[in-house]
Amino acid sequence: MSFNLKQYDIDVTPIYRNLSVPELYEIALRTEKGSAISDTGALLVYSGEKTGRSPKDKRVVKANPSQENIDWGDINIPLDESVFMINRERALDYLNTRDRLFVVDAFAGWDPNYRLKIRIICTRAYHALFMQNMLIMPTEEELANFGDPDYTIFNGGSFPANRYTSQMTSRTSIGVSLERKEVVILGTEYAGEMKKGVFSIMNYLMPLENVMPMHCSANVGENDDVSILFGLSGTGKTTLSADPKRRLIGDDEHCWTDTGVFNIEGGCYAKAIGLSAESEPDIYNAIRYGTILENVVYDKDTREVDYDDTSITQNTRASYPINYIDNVQIPCVAGNPNNVIFLTCDAFGVLPPVSVLTPEQAGYHFIAGYTAKVAGTEMGVKEPQATFSACFGAAFMMWHPNKYAELLGEKIRKHNAKAWLVNTGWTGGGYGVGSRIKLKYTRAIIDAIHSGALENAEMTTEPNFGLQVPTSCPGVPSELLMPRNTWEDKAGYDKAMANLVELFKNNFNQFEELVHPDIVAAGPK
Repeated sequence: MSFNLKQYDIDVTPIYRNLSVPELYEIALRTEKGSAISDTGALLVYSGEKTGRSPKDKRVVKANPSQENIDWGDINIPLDESVFMINRERALDYLNTRDRLFVVDAFAGWDPNYRLKIRIICTRAYHALFMQNMLIMPTEEELANFGDPDYTIFNGGSFPANRYTSQMTSRTSIGVSLERKEVVILGTEYAGEMKKGVFSIMNYLMPLENVMPMHCSANVGENDDVSILFGLSGTGKTTLSADPKRRLIGDDEHCWTDTGVFNIEGGCYAKAIGLSAESEPDIYNAIRYGTILENVVYDKDTREVDYDDTSITQNTRASYPINYIDNVQIPCVAGNPNNVIFLTCDAFGVLPPVSVLTPEQAGYHFIAGYTAKVAGTEMGVKEPQATFSACFGAAFMMWHPNKYAELLGEKIRKHNAKAWLVNTGWTGGGYGVGSRIKLKYTRAIIDAIHSGALENAEMTTEPNFGLQVPTSCPGVPSELLMPRNTWEDKAGYDKAMANLVELFKNNFNQFEELVHPDIVAAGPK
């Protein structure tokens, strides 16, 4: 019996459910403008006008019981249910005009105790293949017994929202209804909206079960020791988790239960900008048949991709199943983390390359979610810019950041995990004066954390943030470990440090009211 979507009032035939990779390739190449095959066999696609997420167009339906738990504001923007239903009908009307539709029925979460059944209904073969890469695909038996999904995503992204509808601010809308267990996408064909829609749902549901959802990478060593690495874009989260000595659990989205860590996803969505076999061999080698390359520029004759060409977008991406990485943990589940590593790229050049955090300091730095981006020279701005994103992923967090910080602190204490702050940014001066800390030194620091070499190291206290800083680390010049020693201009260091302390304090003001006083007190003095 052929598959149908009549329960959603969708009457289209044919409906292709969990189609094979070759079939999705063939349909994409035949029907989707600009699709091609790269010289390594990846599917080259274009997402259209939108080449990144549209966070200002994401809305959450304000309804009981979820509305009591959600941290409403600039990130979780409320939406009336009536408006959600207007957009849902608009998406269904559009889906009903198509010659064919694609359905992906798959799982989010490798731990069977917490996994969700997700259904994607979409119009593009590219979107179907993307989500088949990013979710955990069911076996034939699991698919036969799939039943009704827990959550459904209606992707009508090729069709715009009506911007004159109440509460709409553009032709793009990503609406999430936790009560209806549905997501409706209009006016954007950027595939990442589906992936992050699933992550937002997990970020709401998991704390209800005392499970910590995390925007982090994770890996496991030969002795089954687990590390999780938090960090905003450009800090090294993906690079440092792809470690030849350790098995990758996942590169982006995880949960921490009472028994350990599991990956939410079945694949990776790696940035492709500047990609090379030398810098990122694991990711580079994963770009083959079955991988999607999004919005990249390529040679029309040879189909060779130019990863340095960002004329379409800076946000070029590769989506591939996690088993395309050689050294991987399948199933993507492991024990409780031994090490919790916060990565920051401090372009002011004042934070130590590595420091040990108390559980309270871990809570503080987790809520702060600091990194510094190097400003674009095209604007004539030479100074680095501090960026704070609560929980290292504010855009996807449904609860108040303190909810996640309390969960993290509880897990760190219960499982005796060690917390670390690792700076992958500048030394010897800020951006423009000093230099970026060499990747080999950062890798040596991560190795020393994993080997336990830093546990017995002599410590000194950094006076401004109160951080415990090791005075020596194998493979790292000792003068590098205390940043002030690397600056010729000591007064310049003191000024830059005072500035960063002020930035931290100003940012944290917004959280103080709801955050435990011990966490507030763990901030810089």
